[in-house]
Amino acid sequence: MSSDQFKKAQSGSGFIAALDQSGGSTPKALKLYGIAEDAYSGDAEMFDLVHEMRTRIITSPSFDGDRIVGAILFEDTMDREIDGKPTAEYLWEAKKIVPFLKVDKGLAEEKDGAQVMKPIPGLDDLLKRAREKGVFGTKMRSVIKMPGGGLEAVVDQQFEVGRQILAAGLVPIIEPEVDIHSPEKAKAEEQLKAALLKGLDSLADDQVVMLKLTLPDEANLYRELVDHPKVLRVVALSGGYNREEACEKLTANHGVIASFSRALTEGLTAQQSDDEFNATLDAAISAIAKASNT
Repeated sequence: MSSDQFKKAQSGSGFIAALDQSGGSTPKALKLYGIAEDAYSGDAEMFDLVHEMRTRIITSPSFDGDRIVGAILFEDTMDREIDGKPTAEYLWEAKKIVPFLKVDKGLAEEKDGAQVMKPIPGLDDLLKRAREKGVFGTKMRSVIKMPGGGLEAVVDQQFEVGRQILAAGLVPIIEPEVDIHSPEKAKAEEQLKAALLKGLDSLADDQVVMLKLTLPDEANLYRELVDHPKVLRVVALSGGYNREEACEKLTANHGVIASFSRALTEGLTAQQSDDEFNATLDAAISAIAKASNT
């Protein structure tokens, strides 16, 4: 981890691009991109196509380090190359964009109103490989649907795995997503804030994490987390909101920047010419960066 990457992650202008759709969500991402499931056969072809999509995004002149702080990669993307360089290396050297890696293996079955992460076998080896490839940090997602004991289990697990990631020399993005359709979303967010503050207290004084959170019902609810000395950055997921809704909500939460996936790639298709593609991507990046810098 370089000090330049740390500084950019901490205070760089713009947002974090989430390009980390994995096996389960890849067909949907490709379909939105204009590639139907009958256009490929098997996982190998599917991942080739999604790498082509991500390469087109990352190499676009619109995808620049002036407006994009970092990019979250899927493991398959980390293991591939862009313009003859490993993806993480290309991101930093060619674009000055900080590379992150999604490390979770998906969600366990819902219990007590939440879904913790499935076990992550071989995590230490993956973290070692990520460091060798120039990755700065990681991301792992859990889902909260209701307040209660399940929420506490999610936060406990996130910090437990977060400490393992910190020990490997990487900065974890802790992501306890609150479902935007939860009938008790605001109550869950209040409980989540308290649980996160408790988790941060459990870290050593020299340890920092990032937090990726659902845009809250109450504007600036997470301001205490934004200002916390053990929080490098608070970023927001789009969570199913479209880009316009997500940007509007983001603008109301000062100090929080975006880490959007679907809201970033909205409107991009394989059928577009490069000029159309770059213009569509530029408009998305411009809107999200503007909302992130309020």
